[in-house]
Amino acid sequence: MDVSVIFGVLGNIVAALLFLSPLNTFWRIVKNRSTEDFESIPYVVLLLNASQWTYYGIIKPVVLLVTFNGFGSLMMIIYLLIFLIFAPPKMKVRTAALVLVVNVGFLLGVILVTSLAMSRQARINVTGTLCDCVTIISFASPLAAMKTVVTTKSVEFMPFFLSFFYFLVGTMWSIYAILTHDTFILIPNGIGFLLGLAQLALYAWYRKPKTSASPDGALEEGNHHQHLVSHSN
Repeated sequence: MDVSVIFGVLGNIVAALLFLSPLNTFWRIVKNRSTEDFESIPYVVLLLNASQWTYYGIIKPVVLLVTFNGFGSLMMIIYLLIFLIFAPPKMKVRTAALVLVVNVGFLLGVILVTSLAMSRQARINVTGTLCDCVTIISFASPLAAMKTVVTTKSVEFMPFFLSFFYFLVGTMWSIYAILTHDTFILIPNGIGFLLGLAQLALYAWYRKPKTSASPDGALEEGNHHQHLVSHSN
């Protein structure tokens, strides 16, 4: 088996875990029947990101990109549907408008323009560039989390496993991109690798050692939800 395929498959497995990481957040939304202070914008961006990479994987073609980004698109659609069901009226309208403009309008526009007005190579180059831009924009969330850690000197709102998955996904797909000479895949995943590494370093630096093994301490630690994104007014 080609070495690049091995790293692509490993990247798929870890990426699937990353796409599943918001499950706790959305289970809380369903259980409480409220979106509380959570924002929908990150999931709209992630849906655009995953769907664009699915399109890139189709026209390139790269089957491994299509499989995990197709799965990611499906998960983001489910998350957004849950959000729309339990969000207050104003948030529902805003989220629905964002989905129509960004996930339907913009994506369809990209597909139509690149399919009808460009050669195959130009289509790949333009779509790959757009994918890189949207992926880099999606890194705003981990950057904000890192700023919070430095400001508060606490890793409470930067879950370890989310940072670890960012690091692993970036590592696997960066290696895959190097082996297959795909610059468009390398750029965002190289940045993701560096961000994940920086987050793990911050986690190691600011993580407070356990000073007590009391039941109360364990309960408090267990109550820290691993949110992908939380917005505070």
